[in-house]
Amino acid sequence: MEFMGDRATLLETGRFVQRHVKSAADDIIEAVVAGGEAVDTTAENETETEARHRRAAESGDAASMSVLGALLLRRGDLDGAEPYLRGATAEGDRAAANNLGVLLHQRGYAEEAAGWWRVAAVAGSAPAAHALGRHHRERGDEPAAEYWLRQAAEQGHALGAYALADLLEHRSDVGAERWLRAAAERGHREAAYRLALALERRTQEPNRGPSASGLSARDALAHDTARADSAQGDAAKGEPGAAGAPSGELAEAEQWFRQAAARGHRRAALHLGAILEQRGELKEAGRWYLSSAKEGEAKAACALGFLLRDAGDEESAAVWWLRAAQDGDGNAANALGALHAARGEQQTAERWYRAAMDAGDVNGAYNLGLLCAAQDRVQPAEQWYRRAAYAGHREAANALAVLLLQAGDTDGAEPWFSKAAEAGSVDAAFNLGILYAGRDDDRTALSWYERAAAAGHTEAALQVGIASLRDGDEQTAERHLRCAAGGGSAEAAFRLATVLDARRPEPGPPALGAPREEEKSECEEWYERAAQQGHRRAQVRVGMLAAARGDVADAAHWYREAAEAGSRNGAFNLGLLLAREGSEREAALWWTRAARAGHGRAALRLALLAARRGELSEGRRWCAKAVELGPAEVAERAARLSEALHQELTA
Repeated sequence: MEFMGDRATLLETGRFVQRHVKSAADDIIEAVVAGGEAVDTTAENETETEARHRRAAESGDAASMSVLGALLLRRGDLDGAEPYLRGATAEGDRAAANNLGVLLHQRGYAEEAAGWWRVAAVAGSAPAAHALGRHHRERGDEPAAEYWLRQAAEQGHALGAYALADLLEHRSDVGAERWLRAAAERGHREAAYRLALALERRTQEPNRGPSASGLSARDALAHDTARADSAQGDAAKGEPGAAGAPSGELAEAEQWFRQAAARGHRRAALHLGAILEQRGELKEAGRWYLSSAKEGEAKAACALGFLLRDAGDEESAAVWWLRAAQDGDGNAANALGALHAARGEQQTAERWYRAAMDAGDVNGAYNLGLLCAAQDRVQPAEQWYRRAAYAGHREAANALAVLLLQAGDTDGAEPWFSKAAEAGSVDAAFNLGILYAGRDDDRTALSWYERAAAAGHTEAALQVGIASLRDGDEQTAERHLRCAAGGGSAEAAFRLATVLDARRPEPGPPALGAPREEEKSECEEWYERAAQQGHRRAQVRVGMLAAARGDVADAAHWYREAAEAGSRNGAFNLGLLLAREGSEREAALWWTRAARAGHGRAALRLALLAARRGELSEGRRWCAKAVELGPAEVAERAARLSEALHQELTA
């Protein structure tokens, strides 16, 4: 394990320390100011400074020996530094004792180094206490480590506070956060990052208020890529949380991520980018992703690729995905696979999906299954789905079950549907509902439909709504039909409209001179929504409502839409409308289409038309068709007309 205290111990004497600690130059200035001298430590004056301290050290000045030893140690001249540090230490200079410990540790004399660190730490050196604490922790002596690290931390030493926090966190001690905060407040970037993570995790705990985490699935250590952006299965980037400014601990977490990122912490920059992206601040998010990606963070390169793809710059996205994939990011490899699959470059897509799988991303196997299934390569598709399903991929388990079901293996499909549904696959829950409905087990089917509907599955909500209507529970039916209709189901919109339509009071006769009501009712709006989605029965109903308002053009439009889509009622009603408008010839064409599709009233209308034109045999033929098709009232009228035509023919 690399010892982290050796550099930190030079704080008192001017050794350069990592960016997240107060600069060594400031410490030197402090030490010299205390002795009444200001020192310029810029590079151009370093030689002059060294020469001045060397002259003073040769004259026996302990302070200069300490400073000169530190300068040489920082340069890596251990042989040159040692006699000066030992000389200053012999004069009681605690900084020299601390740095002598550093030198000995670098030479491999850990125990002797620890002895000098103890001397300096007892004399009040916070860097020495930190180094000594790290020494004890490396050797497994946690009580001694905690004691010395606490000494350093309580003196305001940032690295000491961070090391103490790390030790306490290892023991799940709640006091860890206090020292992380102390280190972060003193500029320690890793402490700031870990403090931000701790605050963020707390916002994600159950029953702790808002669940928005600020973390994108692109950045998470594990993520589910069940959603595909293409038929071949683009690796998902995660769904954004609720937009808006963060508050409370999440806002504080963002501040610490920002502080760590500003100091060059690439993981913090990645988290910060994800938070900003979720909030919709894409430009700034992209800047932090770019900063992190340039520092070698593969996940940031991948996230930047998604951001560019969403902005329409697919080529730049591919560049960053390639960079991330080459660094072993499976999500980026999946994204590249989906990109090439969408372009029809199947072999290249397969290569990247395999690369994702090799990187440990189970989505690679799932996407390979999707790719093979799209090419009707059923056997390899099943193999890849099975591989991903055994690895716990819930959508792969569902896809495998669908494949088995299509092959007629119901018994083989059911356990995979169940496994996927229990793992949270909404589609699998819905599919189980279909499976049990096919077995006439309506109770079990409904329970799975309800489960899928609760997770937002549109078709499942429709099925629950239909079942509730069948059971007479109109309130539950309306709730689920509204969900399904809002999700885009035309059938749900139509059924919801019929429920609302049934509640409308019968319109009374209009008052003389009363203004015509222009505003449409809610049920009409749902009928229209379903009609616009191509629902034939809804189109007929919208046409009827328009006709009732006297809007012949709108009625004709919707009747025609329904009729051309194959609705016999639409064809019949369009015929009625055309006949009233004087277009009897065209009306006959639509009635003929309706009658041939099984509409008895249309057949009766054709029989009446033929009778008026004197085409008695043709009329009897259509009468026979009307009797055959019904309903009873139509059949009775058609029979009477047929008899009259027969008498006319035989008269």
